[in-house]
Amino acid sequence: MRSARRSRHLVGHSLIALATGATLLFSFAAAAQNAGSVQELAGQAFAGTSAARRTLEPRAAILLGDRVETGERSRITLLLGRQTTVRLGERGRVVIDRFLVEAGGEITLQSGPVMVEHPDGESAERVRIRSSYGLIAVRGTRVFAGFEGSALAVFVERGEVSVRAGGQTVLLHAGDGTSIPAPGARPAPVAQWKAKRIDTLFGGIR
Repeated sequence: MRSARRSRHLVGHSLIALATGATLLFSFAAAAQNAGSVQELAGQAFAGTSAARRTLEPRAAILLGDRVETGERSRITLLLGRQTTVRLGERGRVVIDRFLVEAGGEITLQSGPVMVEHPDGESAERVRIRSSYGLIAVRGTRVFAGFEGSALAVFVERGEVSVRAGGQTVLLHAGDGTSIPAPGARPAPVAQWKAKRIDTLFGGIR
């Protein structure tokens, strides 16, 4: 009898240990998947994959691999990591490819205007914006990217950014802009943009 009770006791403890371990593993995996959260929302926005999509609300979690998209007359503000703010304008779509707290990450811009912002005076988390047009490496504190007709336009309000497309890299500083006419094409010459052009492209998310 003692042997049977002892066996049941050991089995019980083993099950509890397994359950505790599974819970910790699940919690760790869930935390590892969390890239940030929704800070502000106007209109409608959604996140998820092609298999499952969820409606977003303020304070909702943003997960790695999420495709975040906005509807017409809608915009959303995300906080990724500790200090990277991403604003997405109407009919926008970005994919959160990877993002680690204090290490930055990578997003893919598929449509719409997007702004990436870091606080002034902070050591910015490194962020890369990918698209079929090229790669934008963000080292600035306020950077915009969006579509101007069939071209991808990039503008730096503060800080600096490198844009690589068509085998060529250009460097933009505050007030500079460039555009990539088509996937595979080289960036246009860097130039100081006028306020009218900036407001037309990015006025809705500034």
